[in-house]
Amino acid sequence: MDTRTSLNDSRKSILATLWIFATLNYLYCDIVGFMDSSLLAQYITGLVNGMHLSAGFLLGGSVLMEIPMSMILVSKVMKREPNRILNIVAGSIMTLVQCASILSSPPTMYYAFFSIVEVACTATIVFYASRWRTVEVAAPGGLFVD
Repeated sequence: MDTRTSLNDSRKSILATLWIFATLNYLYCDIVGFMDSSLLAQYITGLVNGMHLSAGFLLGGSVLMEIPMSMILVSKVMKREPNRILNIVAGSIMTLVQCASILSSPPTMYYAFFSIVEVACTATIVFYASRWRTVEVAAPGGLFVD
């Protein structure tokens, strides 16, 4: 393995690890929310902070959470340039969504805490991916594996 491949593999591993960290924070924040009795009571009614938890809303939330989970795999298997672009786009989307989420209603202390961690993580992903410069000789072929 040459130095260029090693540097790309290291960058890929760091990005995948950051996405794992972000995903675990999203999930644990939701778990803590189920321990919040006032929030749990709202879940039971299907109306949380004025938002109706319809099937469409739940599908949208599912699609949104698929982004960080998919990025774990993308970060490990895609070649540098599409990998870099997708990390920048996905990290930007997740950062903006989390910022909008925290501004949409007054957050609980635990939600604000997790939001700060999540925004810091996804902003770091955007920054780190944007600094990923070409260090290898371009190889012919598809999108996967450098």
